[in-house]
Formats: sequence, structure tokens, C-alpha cells
Amino acid sequence: MEVGILQFQNFILMIKHLPCRRSVILLFQIALFFSAKGNPYFSGDTSAPENKLLKYIDPTIGNVAQLLEPTRPTAYLPNQVIRVYPIRKDYLDDEISGFPLTAVSHRLGTVFCIKPSIYPIAPDSWDQKMPYDQDLEITRPWYYSTYLLDEDITVEFSPSKKTGIFRFTFPQGKQRAVLMNTCNDGEASLQIKSGNEISGMETWHGDVKIYMYGVFNAYGKGGLVKNKELKAVQSISGKSARVYIDLPAGCDTIEFRYAISFVSEKQAEINYEKEISKKSFSEVENDAEEIWSDLLSQIQVEGGTESQKRSFYTALYRCHERMVDITEDSFYYSGFNNKINKADRPFYVDDWSWDTYLALHPLRMILHPAQEEDMLQSYVRMFEQSKWMPTFPLLFGDYACMNGFHSSIVFLDAYRKGLRKFDVQTAYEGMRKNAVSATMLPWRNGEKTILDDFYQSHGYFPALPPGTKENVKLVHPFEKRQAVAVTLGASYDDWATAQLAKDLGKMSDFTLFEKRSKNYVNLWNKEQMFFLPKDDKGEWINIDPVFDGGMGGRDYFDENNGWTYLWQVQEDIPGLISLMGGKQAFEDRLDRLFREDLGRSKYVYWNKFPDATALVGQYSMGNEPSFHIPYLYNYTNSPWKTQQKIRLLLSSWFKDDIFGIPGDEDGGGMSAFVVFSSMGFYPITPGIPIYTIGSPVFSKVTISLENGKQFTIIANHCSDINKYIQSSRMNGVQLNTPWFTHEQLVNGGVLELEMGPKPNKKWGIEGDIPDVTIK
Repeated sequence: MEVGILQFQNFILMIKHLPCRRSVILLFQIALFFSAKGNPYFSGDTSAPENKLLKYIDPTIGNVAQLLEPTRPTAYLPNQVIRVYPIRKDYLDDEISGFPLTAVSHRLGTVFCIKPSIYPIAPDSWDQKMPYDQDLEITRPWYYSTYLLDEDITVEFSPSKKTGIFRFTFPQGKQRAVLMNTCNDGEASLQIKSGNEISGMETWHGDVKIYMYGVFNAYGKGGLVKNKELKAVQSISGKSARVYIDLPAGCDTIEFRYAISFVSEKQAEINYEKEISKKSFSEVENDAEEIWSDLLSQIQVEGGTESQKRSFYTALYRCHERMVDITEDSFYYSGFNNKINKADRPFYVDDWSWDTYLALHPLRMILHPAQEEDMLQSYVRMFEQSKWMPTFPLLFGDYACMNGFHSSIVFLDAYRKGLRKFDVQTAYEGMRKNAVSATMLPWRNGEKTILDDFYQSHGYFPALPPGTKENVKLVHPFEKRQAVAVTLGASYDDWATAQLAKDLGKMSDFTLFEKRSKNYVNLWNKEQMFFLPKDDKGEWINIDPVFDGGMGGRDYFDENNGWTYLWQVQEDIPGLISLMGGKQAFEDRLDRLFREDLGRSKYVYWNKFPDATALVGQYSMGNEPSFHIPYLYNYTNSPWKTQQKIRLLLSSWFKDDIFGIPGDEDGGGMSAFVVFSSMGFYPITPGIPIYTIGSPVFSKVTISLENGKQFTIIANHCSDINKYIQSSRMNGVQLNTPWFTHEQLVNGGVLELEMGPKPNKKWGIEGDIPDVTIK
């Protein structure tokens, strides 16, 4: 009941400043609030066990960034269009600009901003920010509320799939108005109809039209801003739009139900009627809460601390922000052909495969394999529509971002884990085209360039010596060539293409891409023991791999230095071990990674590498390329070091507070690492259906699978101190290696670990990695 008591204290603080009549009304509301059904934060024993998990979601975790982007306290349903949060810099910013009707893409834009007002409307009213009190804010996935200090207005919101509902509670005796504006610079329009209806369109990302339809529960007088003047007219169109509706006295509580469509204004009205027109605020809220309750109950944990549960279930919540289903009554808009298309299954967008192939897609393959198949088929449809297989598929099309074609790895991983309900032949066609015809230049899409031709003939991406002027116009002026990162990433992508070619019986392609998958070796410098750049003559470029390469190391690496890219060979870890001189040398190099000094102040280091946050030595927990590195000790004679490092990283960098995300969370990319690592295992090489064992923070984890079975991890005597594995059994049979297969997981196995305070240095060093036969 801890959360409920905190909310009661917040209500009392509010009452102290309210007129007598409103205080009586609010006291009555409190009585309802603290009943089991009336309080959405109630955590008593009258609810089902899975409902108790809801209290562990805290959307404010990570709302203040280490250096770059914070998380947002977003209200949404799992993998659905509507995503709403207060527009502000971060949690410490005490002013809110407004509330978007939805975020179109993770961190890449919002549409239709709404805000309440008690002041006389002026042309600059839309620009005024609203102070709020963080302690009076309630953030849950299914419900958001805040109290605006100057306005004395309570704002509430609850999401549905393509609709949402706002509720504004105004003070008595004050003007009541709701303001709305479009958020982007493109063509837009807003119309007020019948005194309580509003519809509109705004253009996002230059050419994507997004439609809105909404209805207030009260009638008012509308107006707009035109040429910086207020006009008592009902519609406006142009590059941006601002409208308002003045509401009558006596309407203390104003509700606004609305729908979003990517298809048409008419479809927005259909979405409204279908989802929300006849539902009360409580019904929308309760439906959303039930959906989240059902989802969280898929993973039940025992043991662990309250803080660990909060970090875990909040991470699980963030793993369901995207991709999002944009299908509307069997139709969807696609930016890959700029058309409205007929849908025979859900169509998903909003993915960044550079961030999500490592852990988020593998997690979904366990929890929601049918949904993952729909997402993969969406990728296939995008390829059919645009003739290129995307890697960052958004509503407007493939976002040219980062490097590599890591969607290829996702396809292979899914296929080898038994997910087959997508057009794998066409998927392979898209993978192959990317491998032979697309440019590998970072932050660029399209046909290959002379640099790609060089790569295909020489087996590495050529770099420029420091200070040399770029001579290829298509190279991004900020992102540069990233020559080492591109070569290593392409080797993994080519490995995935080769492996799927083999599984599909395309042996000539297998031979071609298998050879190319070894290209990483061409940049291994055995003297310096790093992957280093070469010029187009095959000569080594003399650099300091720790600090050279310009901003983010992008001349040669990407966002991270040579220490991070030293380990980017997940597809051939035995080969990497061989390059380093064997298991012991490999382990020694790992030890040095976690101990190596920066050689300069953090200020100087982060001025060049702002993405490389949460440092332990030269290891950066704050960026995706580092996720698998602590698990590499399982390939050495010291698997206990994986257990030690994972617990250290989780307890140090993933606290259950506003600073609890050590880098850019990337819409589930980083959160999936937390989910896997807290459960005690990790998919170290997507594309090989094997998991490696870490150190679970819970004494028992039960995963309910879509096939009706359960996979259970039991960690006897597990605690903060007892983090080391003493022995293990899989389905009652002694397990002497830190590995198990995806097949064992989906068949409903039981992994049982005996935990202790000191490492058993003999555990996990016997036997080989399981040989998996692809069926």
C-alpha cells in the first residue's frame, strides 16, 4: 500500500489550497480512490497475483539522462500507436509545454499538442509553459496525471490503441479553455465543428499526413490564430495551425476523446467510434490497466529486492513501446510506397535494428513469437514496396541511421528459433540485395558506391588517414566513414546471410557470403591487438584506437572507441579468441578492458565520446555494442567473472530512480538487456539459438510461453551476496556448461542453479557449446 499512501499525502497537499466546496468533493473522491477498485495504484490483497506486479512499473526511471537522451514517462498500450508524455526537457524541468496526442516515433517527433488554460487567450498563449510539481505527478503505463501549479488544473490521460482520453479539472470561477496546435512545419489544418468536435491534419517528416478527430464532453466557442491575431472562425490551414475552444462556466471537468489515423480523416472518425466514443474515462483506464496486468504476468518472479523488481518490470514495460501496429480496419499507410495498402495481417513500424537486434527482438521471440512473425512480415512488405530491405523502418520509410544491415541478423535468428510464419524466401532476397547492391556508408541509403565496390573486392572498408580531406561526396559530413565499425558489422551481416543461405539450400550464396563473413580478420592488427583501419592501398593507418577518430571516433569506429569494437565479432567468438592467442589471452584482454584507465579526465573523454557512458575501465555499459561483452567470460576458463560483472553492472547502473538508465534507452534496446540479465541468461549471438547463463537477481523466474508451456529458472539461495553459481541442472540433469538452447527453453525446461557467496571456479568450464541442428 506504499504507493497509495504517497498518493494520499499528495491529495492532502492539494486540498490545503482548495475552496471549501471543492475540498468536500475531493475528499469524497479520495474515499473512492482508496477503495480497491477505485484506486488504480492499489496494491492490496483483493486483486489477482498478477495485478500486484503493476506497482513495480515506474515510468520515471531514467527520466534524467547521463549525457544524452532521457527516457519519458510514456503512457501507452503494448506496441500500439498512441504514446503520450508531457513535453519537457526531462524530469528536473519544472515546466510542461503541452501534451502530444501521440509520439509518431520513438524520439523522432510528436503531433497535435493540447493544453488547458484559465487565462485570457492571446496569440502567444500556445507558447506559454506550465509549471508543475513532480511530487504531484502520477505516471503509470495506463494512466498519467499532473497538477499545474499556476493554473490550478489537474490533467489526466489514459491510452487506448489508436485513441486516447484527456480529462482536465478546472478551478471554479476561472475561464476554461483548451488550446491545440500542430507540432511540425509542414502543411496542416484544424477545424472546430459543432462547438465540441475538432478534426485536423498535420504533415510529419515532410510528406506523411496524420489525421485527428476528437470530441469534447461540453460545447464551447472556437477560434484560432491567424497572422498573429485571434479570429472567431472555425478552421485554419497552412504551415502550422493553432485553435482554441472556450468552454462555459460550470464545466469544471472537461474530457476530450480523440483518435489518430495515418489513413484518412474519415478513418480517424471510424477509429474514434470503434474504440472510445462510448467509453468513460474509468473504462478506458481499467481496460488499459488490465492489458498491462496480463502482459506483466507472463513473467513471474520471486525473491530479489523491491528495487530489483522495479527495475525489471519497468524494463519489461519499455520493451513494449515499439514496434507499433499501424493497421486500421485492414488498411495501413506505408511510407515505403507512399500508399494506403490492404492488410492481411498486422503491419508494424518504428524499429531501429542497430539497437534492437541484440536483445529486444530475441526477447520478443520468446515472449511473443507470433507478433514477432508479424513484424518480420512487415519488413518483407517494406522490401516489396520499396525494393530495399530496411534497417530502421519508420512510418515515413527507412530511416538512414547508424551502420550495418542488422535486420538480416534478426531474420536468421527468428528462422533458427522456429519462427516461420513470414515469407522467408523474399526476406532472403532482401538480405542478399542489401549485401551485394546497397551502400554500407553510415547514415546513407541506396545503391552502392565506389567504397562498397572496394569493400567487396578487398574485404575491408577503406579509411582515410587523420587530417585527409574526404573525396567521396556521399560520405556523411558528421558520421564519416566509420571504416572499422562498418567492416566488423558487415562481417556479422554477411555471416547471417550466409547461414540463412545454407539453411535454405542456396549453397553458392553460402560460399560467397561465408567467405565475406571472415573480412573482420583483415583489420586485425596483431601487434597492437586491436581492429585498426587501413587505407585504400592496404597500409595500416597509425592511430590511437582509444581516442583518435574525431567526434565519437567516427572516422574509424562509431560512438565508441577501439576497446569496444575489439569485441564486435559475436558471430565468430572462437575465431576472435584465436586471433588474441587463445583462451587465457582472451580472458586477460577482457580483464584489462574493465580495468584500463581512460588516460585522461572524464570531461575530456566524454567531450569526444558522449555515448560511451557508465564506464567501468574502458567498458561502456551505456551503449548497445557493449551488451554482450561481460558474457564473453563464459568462453574462457572463468565463467564466474561473467556472474560477477553482470551483477556489478546491474546494481551500479540500473537503479530504480530517475538516473536509472546509463545511456540512451533506445525504445527497448537497453531495457531488453536488463530483462534478460536480471532473469539470468542472454542471447550472446543472435542467429545461433543458444543462450548463455549469467547470474539471476531473482530466486525464481517463471516465463509463460505462447505454446502453453513454462520455462523456469530457480536460483536457490540467490541474494545480493550469493551471486556465484556453485552447480546447475537442466531438467534435473547436471549441467556443466553455461549454455542452453532455445529448444530447451520453448519446450518448457527447468534450469536450476545453486548460488553461493564465492565463485566456484570449476563450474562451467567443462564440455562444449551445444551443437544446434536447424530443423
